[in-house]
Amino acid sequence: MFRRSFYYLALGAWIVVIFWFSSQPDLSSGLETWKDLVLRKAAHLAEYFVLAFLWIRSRAPARSSAVSALVFAGAVAAADEWYQTTVRGRSGRIADVGVDVAGAALLLLLRRFLKVQKKV
Repeated sequence: MFRRSFYYLALGAWIVVIFWFSSQPDLSSGLETWKDLVLRKAAHLAEYFVLAFLWIRSRAPARSSAVSALVFAGAVAAADEWYQTTVRGRSGRIADVGVDVAGAALLLLLRRFLKVQKKV
């Protein structure tokens, strides 16, 4: 029980971190345009990879499913992109929701792959 509570707190803190980054008016890295784009999309993938991990760890084993992790990641991503439309210098993009959900899906695929490897 304590362990799950820890992960719920970590999950909440991670969502705060995601929204904090979204509240920044300019997150440009100063790199060339294409490198900056790749870096930002990789950050999206990583943020939601971690989010899905924390979601799954905070859930009871019988209640954690791939579908619930993807739905949760999609809901947080959609809310985050909407929030970005209220921040000067930022805009919300549907494509970013897709990248975010792909980050969560990457975790789920990795978990499945590792489970299969353990059985062999």
